[in-house]
Amino acid sequence: MEKISVAVRFRPSIAEGAAEERQWRIEDNRISLHKPHGTPISGISFAFDHVFEQSSTNASVYDILIKSIIHAAINGFNGTAFAYGQTSSGKTFTMNGSQLEPGIIPQAVRDIFDTTHMITDREFLVRVSYMEIYNEEINDLLFLGNQRLPVHESLERGVYVAGLREEIVNSADQVLELIKLGEANRHVGETNMNVRSSRSHTIFRMVIESSAKDSTSSADAIRVSVLNLVDLAGSERIAKTGAGGVRLKEGKHINKSLMILGNVINKLSENGKHRAHIPYRDSKLTRILQPALGGNAKTSIICTVAPEEVHIEETKGTLQFASRAKRITNCAQVNEVLTDAALLKRQKQEIEELRRKLQGQHSEVLEQVILKQRNDMHKSELEREKLAMELEEERKSRQALEHHVGEQQRRIDYLNELLASNDARKLLQGTIHTHSNYEEMNSSNCMSQGNTFTTPIFKAMRDQFVVKRSNHSKAFDSSPLPENFTSMANEDLWLQLNKGFRTDLDALQMTPNIKYGAAQSNDTSIGTDLEEWNTKERCLNLASECRLHALQVDALKEQYDMLERKYSQLREENSSLVQTLSYSNHDVVLLKAQKDELQKDLSYEREKMRDLKEEIRLFGLVFAERECLLNSLYSKSKTMIENFSNSQII
Repeated sequence: MEKISVAVRFRPSIAEGAAEERQWRIEDNRISLHKPHGTPISGISFAFDHVFEQSSTNASVYDILIKSIIHAAINGFNGTAFAYGQTSSGKTFTMNGSQLEPGIIPQAVRDIFDTTHMITDREFLVRVSYMEIYNEEINDLLFLGNQRLPVHESLERGVYVAGLREEIVNSADQVLELIKLGEANRHVGETNMNVRSSRSHTIFRMVIESSAKDSTSSADAIRVSVLNLVDLAGSERIAKTGAGGVRLKEGKHINKSLMILGNVINKLSENGKHRAHIPYRDSKLTRILQPALGGNAKTSIICTVAPEEVHIEETKGTLQFASRAKRITNCAQVNEVLTDAALLKRQKQEIEELRRKLQGQHSEVLEQVILKQRNDMHKSELEREKLAMELEEERKSRQALEHHVGEQQRRIDYLNELLASNDARKLLQGTIHTHSNYEEMNSSNCMSQGNTFTTPIFKAMRDQFVVKRSNHSKAFDSSPLPENFTSMANEDLWLQLNKGFRTDLDALQMTPNIKYGAAQSNDTSIGTDLEEWNTKERCLNLASECRLHALQVDALKEQYDMLERKYSQLREENSSLVQTLSYSNHDVVLLKAQKDELQKDLSYEREKMRDLKEEIRLFGLVFAERECLLNSLYSKSKTMIENFSNSQII
């Protein structure tokens, strides 16, 4: 556990102070406010780690306050340094400096590369990014297409800005060129207190990865540290800055974020037992700086103040903020990654292969090829993460839509099954009844024929037509043939008897019993003919029944085809309904998006109208003041003219 290092820096006074004004005095690392005659004012005295007088330089500030954090970041510790203070107090000059006197950021960049070049037992990879928080929206200063970026948090990366462009660099000059590009894209404006006033908070971030050069195992630790160099926009009073319109809106957002930062500092400075919820998420600035405020980082705060009498209240507020921040403790530790998730570990094998291929060529060409390869792979990694987030959102929406469509499909299938089951039940009942009649007919025929004819009969017949035919092939013992054919009743006699002829029936002789062997051949032929006739008759009956059955099968097929067509029609209707539903959902989403956009535009226009009203009100006040001034000038001039005229007359 270690406390945040807090220092105060006085910028040079713009005008010489009068002897009758209150003044700030510095004694070692203590600041106190004194009356015009040198008497200290009770209760207004502050002590800090370091206090820099008006004659101090950026180099001395860096060596005393920041250099240790830079070296710790190279060794794997997270580090943060930011400047806090009112507008026009020298924050941007302290962080960025000038051409003749570089600030903290240029010195830190050169110190990092000089130090890493001297370390021979480790290999380093440095990535940089540059962002601004303008009106509570995060913008990428290195790529103008990345606007309104979201803040995310993960176990591996902690708090990070999604979609922020990172450049892999290998020299200090390359980093300084990127900083110059970012400064050109930053929002600045002119106020009554500063010609070039920062209208946004900027965060310059460097990610330093390192690994041992002689490591061969994949489990070797990779150190990954994050260095944040922050230039905060200054708190301002509208009465002093004269801000209006866009500048007024910017000032409101700046003061709001700084107020939330002050609230976070207040909560962190309280005793641990009485500490309440810390509102990191109330502002994008405090959300990004969360690891630096009470987390895993070494942090230094430079509070810049103005020494003039007119800024005493603002200076007092800044010193109170610094006193509270001095009580915050962080728990910094070396960040080591034991997996292949770090970018340096993923690229190491490919870099070594490129070095072997380019061995013998100039080292500059080798480094340029390696750097280009690293940048390409890093850009592809960022694009992959972005596409992964978009695909995840698309997958969730698609699952919701498929679930809704599945519910509709199950309802339609359930209705189709009910319809099909009712029709099938009716058809099955008729088929079972017909088939039972076929079985009864078939069983009766099989019983009469034995094994002679076993073809089943499929048509049902009435019970009165089903009879059992006699077996003519059965052998018999005798035949009633007469011995004397003269006394046998012939056909003519039978005709006469049928017409009423009377005769002696006892005179008619019946054929005596004779053995079966004499008439066996004739009776066999008669039985065979009779059997063939019965078989043909049954075949004809079966053929007609088969034709009827075929007609019934055709009718059933037509009914099945009709049901299939109805089912296909229902499926098409279902598909059209699902498509219409998807179109409707899409239209609803579009309408919601348009509604949100209109609401945003309406809110923006309302805010603009309020700003315009405020400007009109301020303009009216200024105009009234100037009108009063002009009236007073006119009265004075008129009085002077009258006095002059009177003096001329006298």
